[in-house]
Amino acid sequence: METRSTQKHIRISPRKVKIVLDLIRGKNYATACGILKNTPKAASEHVLKLLNKVAADAENNFGMDKENLVVSECFVCPGMTLKRMMPRGKGSADRILKRTSHITIALKDKE
Repeated sequence: METRSTQKHIRISPRKVKIVLDLIRGKNYATACGILKNTPKAASEHVLKLLNKVAADAENNFGMDKENLVVSECFVCPGMTLKRMMPRGKGSADRILKRTSHITIALKDKE
């Protein structure tokens, strides 16, 4: 049995989130939580929140045990990009792209 959940429109670049997700891929739930709590990246807070949500869903909705859960799949997709303008010299402007992310995490039982 596998449970998955997605958190959308996170205001962090997908490139930065991917670094954090690579740390927890394939780890069990307790180890992944420990890694995320001690990782000094801004994305680790959002990933930890989503990981706890998926584990709670697995426990409450499907009757799985949290100690037997493994991160089977985790990935990030780019969300919408907010386009902003920044004034530059001589009346011109540069475009600033504020990127967002859609994070997906899936947990399954150990086999």
